[in-house]
Amino acid sequence: MNPLARSVISWVVIGLLAGFLGSLLAGPGTLVGYLIAGLIGAVVGGFVAFQFNIDLKLGNRFLAQVILSAIGAIVVMIVAEVAVLG
Repeated sequence: MNPLARSVISWVVIGLLAGFLGSLLAGPGTLVGYLIAGLIGAVVGGFVAFQFNIDLKLGNRFLAQVILSAIGAIVVMIVAEVAVLG
């Protein structure tokens, strides 16, 4: 498989997982909503982790990325909810 295709598939899988995990805490949503929140959350989580030099030291890069992305997705969902209701 092409490395670019593998990377895109990984981002989609991580985005879906992160969006679903985020929805468990921030509220229900749709599959598309999970994907969007998860992908944006992955960017937010990765950015914050890079800026503050956060390393979860789990020994599994995929799991660490899913956790950071889920945290980012929760933040994105909360900010979106406040913006809509606010």
